[in-house]
Amino acid sequence: MQPILYYVEPWQFSPTVLLACALPVTAYARGMMVARRAGEQTGFWRPAAFFIGFGLIYTALQTYVDFLAQHMFWMHCLQQMFLHHLGPFLITLAMPWDTVARGTPPLLRDRVVGPLLRSRMVQSVYGFVRDPLVAPVLFVGMIYFWLVPAIHFTAMLDVHRYRAMTWGMAVDGLLFWPLVITPLTGRTRHGLGYLRRIVMLFCVMVTQIILGAYITFHGSILYNVYGICGRAWSISPMTDQQIGGLLLWIPPSMMSAIAFLINVRFVMHDPGTPEAARSAVANAAGN
Repeated sequence: MQPILYYVEPWQFSPTVLLACALPVTAYARGMMVARRAGEQTGFWRPAAFFIGFGLIYTALQTYVDFLAQHMFWMHCLQQMFLHHLGPFLITLAMPWDTVARGTPPLLRDRVVGPLLRSRMVQSVYGFVRDPLVAPVLFVGMIYFWLVPAIHFTAMLDVHRYRAMTWGMAVDGLLFWPLVITPLTGRTRHGLGYLRRIVMLFCVMVTQIILGAYITFHGSILYNVYGICGRAWSISPMTDQQIGGLLLWIPPSMMSAIAFLINVRFVMHDPGTPEAARSAVANAAGN
C-alpha cells in the first residue's frame, strides 16, 4: 500500500490544483444527486468520462507524474497529453455544464459565477479564443511554443514558467474541445458550424503530425535540460526524445480523428444540417 500512496499522493501539494479539481467535481456530484432526486437518469458513461477527465488533470498536476514530467521528456509529453488533450476531451464528452450548474449552490451560482461569466471582459476573451482562426492557432501554437528548445529549457528550470506552461495547457484544452465536439442543439445552436470544425481539426491534426515527426526523427538531442535535471530512468536521451515525439504525434492525431468522426455523426443526425453539407461530409469521411 505504501508504494501506491507514494505515486498518487501530491508530489508538491498545491491547494490551487486541489480546489480547481475538487470544486467542479463536487458540483457535478451534487448535480447528479439533484437529478436523481428528480427522477432523472444520469447514465454511466458521461459521469465516468467527467470524473476520469478531471482525474487525469489532477494526476498530471499533483501526483508523482509531475515529478517524472520534470525528469523525462516522454513523461513530460504524456503529462501535456493529459492536460491539453485527453482530460479536457473526456470532460467535454460528458457535456457536464447543466449538471455542474445544478450542483452549484444557488447563492454562489447566481451572485458570483453567473455574473462573472456574463461580464463583458470574460465574454470578450471567450469570444476571441473561440474565433475559428484563433482557436486552432492557439491550440497548436501552445504546443509549439513550449517545445521551442530554448523556451522549454527555461520553463523546466523556472517554477513560475513551468506552472504557467502546465496551467496554460489545461485551460487551453478546456477552451478548445467544447468548441469542436459539442453538438449544435438548443442553446449551443449558435456555436461553430460542423464544416468549419472539420477543417480546423484537419489543420490541427496535420500540424501535430509535423511536430511529432520532426522530434521523433531529429538526428540530435533537442531537449538537453533533462540531462541537467537528471533523468528518472536510465534510458538514452535519444530514446527518451523519440518516445516523446511519438506521444506528440500519434495519440493527439488519433484524438483529432475521433473528433472528426464525432462531428460527422453530428452532421448526419442533425435535422438542421442542409442536405448538401451532409453529402459533402459523407464523401469526405468515405474518402
